[in-house]
Amino acid sequence: MKPLSDIATRLRLASGLVLMAFVAGHLVNHALTLHSLEAVSAGRVVFSAVWRSLPGTILLYGALLIHIALSLFKLYQRRRLRMPLWEMGQIALGLAIPFWLVLHVLGTRAVHELFGVNDSYLLQFGWVWGGNASGMTIMLLLVWAHGCVGLHFWLRIRPWYAAVRPYLMAMALVMPVMALAGFHLGGREIQAIAEHDPNWLARIAAEQNWPDDNVQSWIQAWEGRVLGGLILLLAVVVMARMLRDFRERAAGQVEISYIDGSSVSIEPGMTVLDGSRLAGIAHAAVCGGRGRCSTCRVRIGAGADHLPPPADDELKVLNRIGASDRIRLACQLRPMQALEVAPLLPATAGPASSRVQVDPAAGVEREVAVLFADLRAFTRMAEGRLPFDVVFILNQYFKAMGAAIEDTGGRVDKFIGDGIMALFGIDAAPSVACRQALLAAKAMAHRLEDLNQDMKADLPEPLRIGMGLHVGPVILGEMGYHRATSLTAIGDPVNVASRLETLTKDFNAQLVVSAHLARRAGLDLGAFESQDIDIRGRQRPLRVHIVADAASLPGSNDEWRQSTLPRFSVSSLFPRIKR
Repeated sequence: MKPLSDIATRLRLASGLVLMAFVAGHLVNHALTLHSLEAVSAGRVVFSAVWRSLPGTILLYGALLIHIALSLFKLYQRRRLRMPLWEMGQIALGLAIPFWLVLHVLGTRAVHELFGVNDSYLLQFGWVWGGNASGMTIMLLLVWAHGCVGLHFWLRIRPWYAAVRPYLMAMALVMPVMALAGFHLGGREIQAIAEHDPNWLARIAAEQNWPDDNVQSWIQAWEGRVLGGLILLLAVVVMARMLRDFRERAAGQVEISYIDGSSVSIEPGMTVLDGSRLAGIAHAAVCGGRGRCSTCRVRIGAGADHLPPPADDELKVLNRIGASDRIRLACQLRPMQALEVAPLLPATAGPASSRVQVDPAAGVEREVAVLFADLRAFTRMAEGRLPFDVVFILNQYFKAMGAAIEDTGGRVDKFIGDGIMALFGIDAAPSVACRQALLAAKAMAHRLEDLNQDMKADLPEPLRIGMGLHVGPVILGEMGYHRATSLTAIGDPVNVASRLETLTKDFNAQLVVSAHLARRAGLDLGAFESQDIDIRGRQRPLRVHIVADAASLPGSNDEWRQSTLPRFSVSSLFPRIKR
């Protein structure tokens, strides 16, 4: 059975989506006024047919009541009010909306159902425009901003969201602007008609049974009652929080110790993420602690035996990233006894970190292709040049080579002086990774030619490069210390690829590639010289192909790109990460 908090989170999201759909339709309908009053009236018919049907009414007002109730429940659940600024703003918007929404609901749907008022757009333009246009504008902006912020932080961990985010944000800005412009234009148009024909508005009001003084008094009376009820509910939530905190403090404190030596004492029932915020310890939480993104994950030390097992929703996220038993989500973990934790991601981790499919700190064995590349005689070339010139040339070189590697499906692991280490196969099958690595070497050779041509005036002689390629099983993991931590690989293939790159000097070649990698790639490199070489630390010689010019590798780029398109997809792989 799912915990109550998990069910509440799902219901809150679903009800929010229903309300967002209603508000979006409302804005579109208002924007139709930019065309004509007839267009907005026709849109109103369609809008009302959907939301004033029995299913639409149950869905809309059920979602509204559920969303308000669950927002109050969420406020009660929160152990501490220290939170990121965006989350604080989202809560403030959510609490402010009902106070502005009450009058609108009473003045439209309620008077329509109880007093037979035709709450057409003419009523809203003629009655609301004259008396509460500013309130209507504030309400619209509050509701829309609250919904957009919620959608953004729900969607930002989706892989496709980065590509469509600019368009969605543009739409989020354009829709309320057009709606407000339409509302303003409609009000001005109604005002102009009324000035031209003073009796016109009175006739429309009589035909549509607009609210008289008695109805308006009823609206004001019920507005006060509803707002008073909301304030009472907020007071009840605050009192319940105080009683809960008092009871938990009486039950004792739980100490959480962090890997950096800091610690915090919390009440039983608080999450580890709450403890971090209470102590002012920076802790990643892209989704705001809703158990969706995994960026708050921690490795458990002492005290793991006393922890409750993860609930279904937390387990789903942990399985998605392939986490070990010692990894938990700080936002879902509520220790009842002393606990040691080590946050696994930096506090600045962004949405991309939530898509890592395995826990990098835990390490994973994976067969990858490794490329080492190094500039030849660059130290001699750099002598006597200004530091600015050296940095400029290197940055242009790194930019060209890095683009060639990433365009062919690889990941730049690190830059070492004027050298490059790249990995292929982090998210691809080994055969595909080998083809990607060979294609990268060919692309790097072509881009080096282009770079030498473009920088001919800045270089005393053309840049030359040596590359080594090998494939085999490595250990992938996040290694390093503090800010110097990165996803990298260790193992024999890394050492061999580095050694092959060094041998390009002896062979006066641009590329030395192991025959094993060529076979795994399914490509015939028999046209190139081959030799058996001894590699220090290996008992048997290694067969290699010596390629004087990597640009002469067989196959067209388009052909090779097509061959690398299929991706190997299992739950224990890393996606490529740009840091």
